[in-house]
Amino acid sequence: MTIDREAHPAHEHIETVIIGAGQAGLAVAQQLTERGRPCVVLDANARVGDNWRRHYDSLVLYNPAKLCSLPGLVFPGDPDRYPTRDEVGDYLEDYAATLHLPVRPRTWVRAVRPVGDRYLVSCEEREILADNVVVATGTFGRAYTPAFASELDPSIVQLHSSEYRNPSQLQPGPVLVVGAAHSGADIAMELAGRHTTVLAGRDTGQVPFDLGSRRMRVLWPVLSFVARRVLTLKTPVGRKVHDEIRAHGGPLIRYKTADLVEAGVERVEDRVTGVRDGRPVLGGERLLEAANVVWCTGFRQDFGWIDLPIVGEDGWPREQRGVVTDAPGLYFAGLAFQYSFGSMLLVGVGQDAAYLAKHIDARTPVRERAVARAAA
Repeated sequence: MTIDREAHPAHEHIETVIIGAGQAGLAVAQQLTERGRPCVVLDANARVGDNWRRHYDSLVLYNPAKLCSLPGLVFPGDPDRYPTRDEVGDYLEDYAATLHLPVRPRTWVRAVRPVGDRYLVSCEEREILADNVVVATGTFGRAYTPAFASELDPSIVQLHSSEYRNPSQLQPGPVLVVGAAHSGADIAMELAGRHTTVLAGRDTGQVPFDLGSRRMRVLWPVLSFVARRVLTLKTPVGRKVHDEIRAHGGPLIRYKTADLVEAGVERVEDRVTGVRDGRPVLGGERLLEAANVVWCTGFRQDFGWIDLPIVGEDGWPREQRGVVTDAPGLYFAGLAFQYSFGSMLLVGVGQDAAYLAKHIDARTPVRERAVARAAA
């Protein structure tokens, strides 16, 4: 396909377009800027960090502030504390402002399609021609709930975990939390003191340490190294963890099974298999009387807006460390276990960003790279 310049006079050319101003997109922008490569970050939110501010109110990170820094700016405050969702959102906003990253807020990307050896990025009000496109929309795609959720009695309040903010959204009566990875456990613990709560879903395991212990101050640097250097696509154990994480979600981290039981949560490893008489069915037999259901059932990737056959049978993009070999110039950042366990954490995203920036820089002619670095 070629572009008719007269028919599209408003086309803007930018070397690299980054879609998404979360931690992954901002880290890639920082790395490209440091190399003297021009780029722009497009984000649909009004403010940088709003993707974090939309999580549930009580969200607290599972790793300390000293492991939350992105390249070029230290996360502020007590390095041993566990930051809240709003602190992370504010840090990302400060990061973009302090490092003068070229973020364009309120810019919704509708489509990306190939145009010769470049890409046309279609936004609501303009189109951008890019040599490279980095899709940094994150691990989360479209919220997933099973099809039979629509068969539940209309009187039951249903929320996906992406919609849940706090207990005030629920009505009086029992709560069924579906999905027993760490977000399901966190929400179940918060609700246990106010509602009779059942947490249903397969056992995803649990980490064998207490986040609040003094021992963790010593262990965190070791765990960070393991997350970024050991649990990678290069190691057998890393590849095994990769498949588990992408298919079933992460293990319990802050709250363990014993904590849930002590708080009064009924932990059921049966799955929710359907609906009978308007009520959820556990394990194909047990009919549960629930006034509320919170679906912590994860997300499904949605890349239908990219006009290229780059999605595999498993629903994930066909990429190697974020590089789409079938579509030169197209990249991904911030995917779950993109290269390592750390890829989905603030502590590991810089490693992936540096790799992508180096790859993008190498696509640029040598003379052009030298001129850009001199100017930078």
